[in-house]
Amino acid sequence: MVQTFEYQPQGVCSRLMVFSIDDETDIITDFTVIGGCNGNLNGIKRLIIGMSARDVASKLSGTTCGYKSTSCPDQLSKALENYLARKENAK
Repeated sequence: MVQTFEYQPQGVCSRLMVFSIDDETDIITDFTVIGGCNGNLNGIKRLIIGMSARDVASKLSGTTCGYKSTSCPDQLSKALENYLARKENAK
């Protein structure tokens, strides 16, 4: 079953990330961001749809934006890591 989650990123221009994941396979089925760099985030959306949440989180973790210690991709990795941790703790 596909579940939808919201995440409020910290330290970046985007204000809200909404992603949908098939909770049986952990495959990302949709991703939307409010705020941030529209073109870059639409590109990220096209790349991650159909990918495993774990793979996306590991690939994007630690990405920075200019002088910031984080970025929208890094914040997405944190959102996905939170999802995976909650799912693991629910077992």
